[in-house]
Amino acid sequence: MSETVLALENVTAGYGQTHVLRELSLSISRGERLAVIGRNGAGKTTMLATIMGLTRLHSGRITLAGTDISRHSPHRRSMLGLGLVPQTRDIFPSLTVEENLTVVMRGDASLEEAYALFPRLKERRRNGGTQLSGGEQQMLSIARTLMTEPGIVLLDEPLEGLAPVICEQLMHAFEQLAADGRRTVMLVEQHASAALAFATRAVVITNGTIVYDGSATALRQQPELLERHIGVGRTTN
Repeated sequence: MSETVLALENVTAGYGQTHVLRELSLSISRGERLAVIGRNGAGKTTMLATIMGLTRLHSGRITLAGTDISRHSPHRRSMLGLGLVPQTRDIFPSLTVEENLTVVMRGDASLEEAYALFPRLKERRRNGGTQLSGGEQQMLSIARTLMTEPGIVLLDEPLEGLAPVICEQLMHAFEQLAADGRRTVMLVEQHASAALAFATRAVVITNGTIVYDGSATALRQQPELLERHIGVGRTTN
């Protein structure tokens, strides 16, 4: 049986008194590739934020490798191996590419590994954050998260607003990240076709609850389910 590395148990969470997630339960195995899809406002981003400790947890608990982290700070969760790449990218605009990477570097993290994943960043390593294109900023945001050596990488809408050629490059990078099974990757994405092609497992969230949890391949073959919960009859956006 695969080892459960992250689990949400009957989690109700949101912002202030607002409940966005409602008694949501999810177990994720080490090395898994999980796609999280659903309509805008379904609770996908809130789930990642809750895993990182950025929302109010009303009830339930979150465990990481069997340890209850429900009351841990976001920084503590990061130190334990969770890494979030947010929709907002949040790079340091006044720093160069290389400074953005080195300022968060931990342990055995390697600049060369980041540059191998994103050769464009090596070419631009002396450029400031404001001098980068949107795609380059996204590459930097991902690479910077990897400098913290996360065992679990949480990707929140990484393809949003990017040209198709950049999306292809990013998806190739995610394949490389997950290839050796050392990292668990959770991909929240509106581009259902790309997400399901990458993942081995998929969950669909509607109104803060999981309405599908199973094979990504099987979900691609159920256009009626995609139409009902995502608004597309095919795995395209």
